[in-house]
Amino acid sequence: MDSPPILIRNLFKRYRDLTAINDLTFHVNAGQVLGLVGPNGAGKTTTMRCACGIIPATSGSIAITGHDLALDPIAAKRDSAFVPDDPHLFETLTVWEHLRFTAAAYRVPDWQPRADSLLTQFELTEKKNTIAQELSRGMRQKVAICCAYLHQPRAIWLDEPLTGLDPRGIRTMKDSIRRIAADGSAVIISSHLLSLVEDICTDLLILHRGQLMFFGSMTQASADRKANGDATLEDFFFRLTEGAASAHITPPPQVQPPIPLS
Repeated sequence: MDSPPILIRNLFKRYRDLTAINDLTFHVNAGQVLGLVGPNGAGKTTTMRCACGIIPATSGSIAITGHDLALDPIAAKRDSAFVPDDPHLFETLTVWEHLRFTAAAYRVPDWQPRADSLLTQFELTEKKNTIAQELSRGMRQKVAICCAYLHQPRAIWLDEPLTGLDPRGIRTMKDSIRRIAADGSAVIISSHLLSLVEDICTDLLILHRGQLMFFGSMTQASADRKANGDATLEDFFFRLTEGAASAHITPPPQVQPPIPLS
């Protein structure tokens, strides 16, 4: 069986006396969109940064399309893309120069047609020759997304992807996420917007203080929610996070989908 595009086992991240991520194991298959949610300080961004190789994990293993991030980081990163919640562009490069730079970094052949298509999709064609420092917050977000999509990564991490977008941009972003997942990529979205997660995610992972509280499909989450009398996803979220916090206990482990061994 092929390895899923994103496979994380027993991930720990510690900062001196603080355990930011505590024995986290999960995977995302091709075509799945995983919603990574949790309160502030839950460890969402830390998880994403570890999985992208931006910061080192304390222990555990991370594999992207079968490439161990610690042993073969270049191959792992070549198949992935990460867009932070506040992407930093090169202020004096134009939109098109950002795409050209990205194509060179990832060695994307014949990249111009795909770049033009992405600019059209995200309504950036008229800004093609505009430098980054003259772009609005929403447009900068769109440029970062276009750069992330350009090399057609199979593992994509999006941290608060709707930040700064207007209603049209939000719809375009949602449609693009559905499309790249349908094309075979594994997507992880970290967001505080539970409505976004419920709208486009196929799977759900809830973190609280670095601890996994739930990992499963949205269908499983819905069944669990109804069985416990939670009217909404928000109620389900609060029961798992605030309930555990008030009780000062670790909840029982969730039934998780099997992780391929190879």
